[in-house]
Amino acid sequence: MGNYLNPGNSGFAGIRNDIYIDKSGLINQTIDTPRRMTCVSRPRRFGKSFAAQMLCAYYDRTCDSAGLFDGLEIAGDAQFHNYLNRYDVIYLDMTGVIGETSIEDMIPYIQRNVTRELTELYPELKTVEGFTATLANAAAVAGNKFIMIIDEWAVPIREAKLRK
Repeated sequence: MGNYLNPGNSGFAGIRNDIYIDKSGLINQTIDTPRRMTCVSRPRRFGKSFAAQMLCAYYDRTCDSAGLFDGLEIAGDAQFHNYLNRYDVIYLDMTGVIGETSIEDMIPYIQRNVTRELTELYPELKTVEGFTATLANAAAVAGNKFIMIIDEWAVPIREAKLRK
């Protein structure tokens, strides 16, 4: 779809076409959880970006990812098909965002661009000054919750520290 909204499953498809160690059990930790946020925190080079791509492929409603999960642990879960490709996904790779704008403008930049993509997908969306309220309005218009995945979330912190 866009840069941030509904990224599809091509990232995970590329990973699955290479050497892949099944970490799809992580999806069980995000399915139907009472937690509103889940943080996957691992050391560098431990597959967090791969996990983010996997979650995008699993949840993104604009693609059919069932075949990508064939033979993986999650495919045997009773709830697997209940949530597969059912939601709009907002995917933020902070390394890409930092390359497009300054540290100072990062949050407004994300708000502007995600809001723009949401209004392209949902022209009837009522945008308001508060980003949280705009996201709530988008969920109401979509009739479904949104899944937000943030990869490389520490990049802005690291970059700000390097600039001091």
